[in-house]
Amino acid sequence: DGFIVTVLGSDESCRHRIAKVVDDGQCTFQVGNVIALPFADNSFDVVISFRLLTHCEQWPVLVKELCRVARQAVIVDYPTSQSLNVIAPMLFKAKKSFEKNTRTWRLFRHNEVGEAFHENGFTQRSRKAQFFLPMVLHRAIKSRRVSAALESIPRAHPLPERRGSPVIVKMAPGVNKQG
Repeated sequence: DGFIVTVLGSDESCRHRIAKVVDDGQCTFQVGNVIALPFADNSFDVVISFRLLTHCEQWPVLVKELCRVARQAVIVDYPTSQSLNVIAPMLFKAKKSFEKNTRTWRLFRHNEVGEAFHENGFTQRSRKAQFFLPMVLHRAIKSRRVSAALESIPRAHPLPERRGSPVIVKMAPGVNKQG
């Protein structure tokens, strides 16, 4: 759609999943450290990081780096403990048996993510919950149609927006943005 897209992977092997779009010139791929991004300040209009915050032990450093390289916005997702995911730690063993390659992760409270961005001069502009039911259930079902049908039931009420997870947030520079 005319956007210039750069994808950062922690290892060259990450390129494999997007090789076709890289080879077709639809994006560039670069290897680098996500908590020491190999880009100058304000390098990108928008920075997107999905399914990473939850697995990053130094997540506040990741947030700082995302904010450092973004001019207009940072979009991230995170699982919240303010949802049905509150029971997820008890289901971790079952999750590992379904997914086989499950990495450790953590749940967040909305205010702790907001505070980390605020410390870097960014404020929340929007927030949207992706699912009401835990993602492990959807992964176990392996059917987009069945998952959509299950999610349509709670979506008829405001509950998913208040208690859904993971949450996608758009953060944008506020008056405190430095750099």
